[in-house]
Amino acid sequence: MHQDKQLGDSASPSEASLASPSSSPSPESPKRSISHEGSKLFHTAVYLVKWLLLGSFVGLLAGSASALFLWSLDVATAARLQQPWLLYLLPVSGLLVGWLYREYGGSAGRGNNLILESIHEGRERIPLRMAPLVLVGTVLTHLTGGSAGREGTAVQMGGSLAWLAGTLTRSGPADRRILLMCGIAGGFGSVFGTPLAGAVFGLEVLAIGMFRHSALYPCLIAALVGDAVTRAWGISHAVYRIGEVPALSLSALAQAAIAAVLLGLVARLFIRSVHAVRATAARLIASTPLRAAAGGIAVILLTAAVGSRDYLGLSLPLMEASFQSAGSVDPLAWLWKLAFTALTLGAGFQGGEVTPLFVIGSTLGHAMAMILSLPAPLLAGLGLVGLFSASANTPLACFILGLELFGADAAVYLFVVSVISYLCSGHTGIYTSQRLVTRKDGRGDERVGDG
Repeated sequence: MHQDKQLGDSASPSEASLASPSSSPSPESPKRSISHEGSKLFHTAVYLVKWLLLGSFVGLLAGSASALFLWSLDVATAARLQQPWLLYLLPVSGLLVGWLYREYGGSAGRGNNLILESIHEGRERIPLRMAPLVLVGTVLTHLTGGSAGREGTAVQMGGSLAWLAGTLTRSGPADRRILLMCGIAGGFGSVFGTPLAGAVFGLEVLAIGMFRHSALYPCLIAALVGDAVTRAWGISHAVYRIGEVPALSLSALAQAAIAAVLLGLVARLFIRSVHAVRATAARLIASTPLRAAAGGIAVILLTAAVGSRDYLGLSLPLMEASFQSAGSVDPLAWLWKLAFTALTLGAGFQGGEVTPLFVIGSTLGHAMAMILSLPAPLLAGLGLVGLFSASANTPLACFILGLELFGADAAVYLFVVSVISYLCSGHTGIYTSQRLVTRKDGRGDERVGDG
């Protein structure tokens, strides 16, 4: 309807094609045409310079925040490994962080979803206190053994600092939306060392079926600068290798597709598990601090029941082992990590979902080597990318992430798994404020809760 209204004053294509040459508008004079082209070039130049400066400013802030966060996380993880008794303080840290958010958090407690809602609606203010609160909360979670990630913290810090940048530069509502996307891109790209994936993630995560090309250049600048700044602070990122990639064949692609379907189904399990724990905890315990404390006790009990601490914190050693030869990881490691993460995040601890998804996906992919003939390290890489794609509904960003992490040799496999796992995960995701513009099966312009 809107399109028809906009085009209502102009001739239809059929009318234009039937018009006689004499009725055609006279061509523009050369001077007017040159002036018009010059004006367009000028506006393009202004746009490029403007967002080079603004995107770089946001990238500088987000990259510095990520560097501080990653350094703090390394210190906290090392302390927990050296002092195993810190696990028993997990209920205390949950109580403390829950109290801080209840007393001082305000809207910051909505986390990533607050940033997405502000971009969509333009009415939500992002409080600056979100950055230090989520930083402290996430570091405490990892110090005491909660199973959480890094992306949520980096995105929230990036979004909060991007809002500050908009305030300092007196940006209008439209520019503020782009600045917030830059904050997401800069935070994601710098915390994982994948700036190209960060640039696309900042656009793709907003809605299923929509991609805001107008913000691609600003997000690219923010992500590139953010990653460069984080590295300049001396922060390095782990490297994982998928080994030799088998030659393309119908059999190999079919097996990759089977793996993708399984990853999409496990993504559904992960999302529903986190939501179920969150809903059950809220129903049973009204107090947010007590809810987190109870979740901490549950994690301690689960650790004792499993008899292993491999699933606490980031669990990066598990992910590293999944890129080794088949049989290097417990076939059920992915399920245990899923359970620990659902308990931690569902109870209200701070941290992201993405690194746990990387671990779940890579260990699940490794386990699939028992039933598929593809190499275990390759399946681990496909699992990492595919589970994240399915859970976040960001197949393009995850494909690029795979290229940045593993190289282009496995490009076809990575793309097949990113797309098929995304299609198999339904219309919900780890971000509840992510909007549905077009259904994955292409049926109309509806907005629905699940598929």
